[in-house]
Amino acid sequence: MLNLEDLYAIHEHYKDALNAKVEEFTIGNKNFNFNSKKAILGVINLSSDSWYRESVCLSSEQAIRRGIVLNAQGADIVDIGAESTLEKAERVEDVRQKSQILPVLEALNQEGVLTSIETYYPEVARECLRVGANVINLTGPEKSEEIYQAVSEFDAGVIICYVQGKNVREVGDFDFGDDPTDLMYDYFAKEIEIATKYGIRKIFIDPGLGFYYKNLQDSSLRIRYQMRTFLNTFRLRKLGFPVCHALPHAFECFGEEVRSAEPFFAVLAALGKTDLFRTHEVPKTKAVLDTLSFF
Repeated sequence: MLNLEDLYAIHEHYKDALNAKVEEFTIGNKNFNFNSKKAILGVINLSSDSWYRESVCLSSEQAIRRGIVLNAQGADIVDIGAESTLEKAERVEDVRQKSQILPVLEALNQEGVLTSIETYYPEVARECLRVGANVINLTGPEKSEEIYQAVSEFDAGVIICYVQGKNVREVGDFDFGDDPTDLMYDYFAKEIEIATKYGIRKIFIDPGLGFYYKNLQDSSLRIRYQMRTFLNTFRLRKLGFPVCHALPHAFECFGEEVRSAEPFFAVLAALGKTDLFRTHEVPKTKAVLDTLSFF
């Protein structure tokens, strides 16, 4: 059971990182002051394989409507993805990703909604940036330099996800190492060095807690790993850039109340000093963050 003694132990062991500050920047016409205010990334899933039914939109019209609603509910940016990250989900090639995403992206851009595109295809990233995407949510390092080049050309932002494999659909067992946060730190340090060489300064780093690894399907192991990663997030902020977390679901614990899982994990993520919260439950998560801000 997590208790104050656990939080104190983390505090004492890594207190040199507690006061780390991160880059603050403007995306579109919005200033993000990460050192004083949290931000929210809402989710639109265009794949019917995505298991979070409330975020699945099977038509452009549904997706556009959801994006506008998410923005009104408090999402600072709306993340659009055309391929589920689940192991057995259908692979959606780059041409089809573009055909699904672009109509939604164009409409939301006209409505003034800031957008992020989840992809590991350089062709998808470049075309979406051309149409007006503000951020690329990069879910695989294999062709990261091509995507960094495109992001730089359009003065956009990038979310660098921690992926142990070519991309999020090509992973095996997860390597924890002696300390998973140390492994993440080294990975992000290398990717940040490459991205900044292309002139990119609007960078988020994302530990990738929602991705499918075969040896992380044991619920107790997975949830323990997720909770510890949330509480150690502040250590990654020493890299100088804001941290994004995808809030998980712990269906085994929440069951029929699974829509309450993300707001619960938002508390742990906030305690760890997460900067950007990726969530399917924008109003609930916003309420949690607003409440915590009173302390």
